[in-house]
Parts: sequence; C-alpha cells; structure tokens
Amino acid sequence: MAKPTGLVIEDLAKTYGNGVRALDGVTLHVAPGMYGLLGPNGAGKSTLMRTLATLQVPDRGRFSLDGEDVLARPDHLRQRLGYLPQQLGAYPGIPARNLLERFAWLKGRHQRLERRNEVEVLLDKVNLRDRAHQAVSTFSGGMLRRFGIALALIGAPRLLIVDEPTAGLDPAERNHFHRVLAEAATNTIVLLSTHIVEDVENLCDRLAILAGGKLLVEGTPASLAAPYQGSIWEAALERGDAIPDTALRVLPHPRGARVICHSEQAPDDRFAPRPPRLEDVYYLALERTGATA
Repeated sequence: MAKPTGLVIEDLAKTYGNGVRALDGVTLHVAPGMYGLLGPNGAGKSTLMRTLATLQVPDRGRFSLDGEDVLARPDHLRQRLGYLPQQLGAYPGIPARNLLERFAWLKGRHQRLERRNEVEVLLDKVNLRDRAHQAVSTFSGGMLRRFGIALALIGAPRLLIVDEPTAGLDPAERNHFHRVLAEAATNTIVLLSTHIVEDVENLCDRLAILAGGKLLVEGTPASLAAPYQGSIWEAALERGDAIPDTALRVLPHPRGARVICHSEQAPDDRFAPRPPRLEDVYYLALERTGATA
C-alpha cells in the first residue's frame, strides 16, 4: 500500500498550563503547493505552526509527512523542514552571507562549493546579494523577512512553514515575498499562516480558517465563496445613514461608509449585489463562532 503524500494532520489538540485551549481537534491534509491557514490573532495558528515544526508536543493527535509519523520520528521532518517564525532574531555583527553559510552547513551542505552556490542563489532570490556583507542585526524589517525566507529555503525543504510572513511589509516587499513563495511552492508543501486574507486569496490553492483553536471551514477559495452567491450586498452610504442589522463589514468611504451585508435579499434599494469573496467567507465564519478578526 502506497504511503500518503503531503502533510496529514489528525485530531491535534493542545492546552497550555494557564488553561488556554490553543488547538482543539484540528484535522487537515495538506498537499504539495501553497496552503493558507487563515485566522485572527489568538486563533491557534502559531501553536499549530510550532507543533508542526516539532518545537512542542501536542496533548493529543498525530501528524505525518509523506507517510512518516512525525511524533515517532521527528528527525524525518526536521531534515526536510524550512521554518520562518513571526519573530526572527540575529547574532550581532555576523554578515548575512556568513550566517546563511553556517545554516547551510547545519542543513547538511558540507561541500564548500555546493554550500556557497546555494547561498548565492538564495541571496539573489531574495534580492540581498548587495547587502550580504552587512550584519543581519542592522537589517530593516523588510530585509530581515527576506533574509528569513532565505534561511528557511536552505536545503530545499519538503515542508516550508511561514508564520505571518508579510505583516508589517510595504506593498513592494509583499509582492516580492509573494513571488518567492509562489516559486518555492512548485515542488514544496508551503504552509502560509496569516490573518491577511488578501495574501491567501492571491497565493493559495486551498485554505483553512481557524478560530479558537478549531477548524471552521476548509477548501478552495472558490468553493468556500460559492454558497454565498446572491447573498452578498454592497452600498456606499452617506454619513448619518442608517446601517442595516445584517451588515457584515463597515468600511471607510470618502463621504461616509461602504457597507457589505449578508442576507437573502437586498436590505433596501441602496444595495446592489456583489460577487462573494474570500474576505466575506472569513468574516462570516468568524461571526458564526463569535470570534473577531
């Protein structure tokens, strides 16, 4: 019998010592490509990422990579893992190229020429070759995130985990980061954890929405939006206009507010139908559980 490919997560649960239930029976199958894990702060995303990276052990459940039980054989995953956490530290005074070469050696690149070639390719990929002589501790936030993805890509990982990778980046940095991730996803399982809906909508073939440690919905962006066709409405309202009780989101508008509603019929004649988007699915999923974005 052939072993399953990809990352298989079964009934993962984790409760911390303070009583916070961070994961509550999460089950997923993540195939090669880009997979989004979407949820608000405190949803349990970082706990799931840390668990999958073998930085902590779940209270219940199991997960496997290409059929190998990770809890029984954690080194099988660690040898095939690239991980970019939310916060990336750096040793003071060490240039970027030197630090990348050290990590490449730790990842098994013991042949000097092979190691140096991989490092130079990665520096080009993240547009840091001209800054490779600088100490990483002097990098700006955007440069540090780019350096972090270079670190995570060393060794051609089978599983690449990136936790809130574009938070705080300007639009140009985000676009460059997206291109690097999309290229990596060609032959890799890329798990993108974020609260930025646009990142998931633009990049991911499949996604899951998580809140309160629980999996709310899972599927493709199109399949998750399809059930709401004909039930999403939008209007630009003037300041002081009454906002319907069915309002899903109220967004700033130069003359007042742009209001998006979910209802079977238009709330009133001010509203026009709007094709549902992943952002609508996200807010509706959180609304049903009482969570906030």
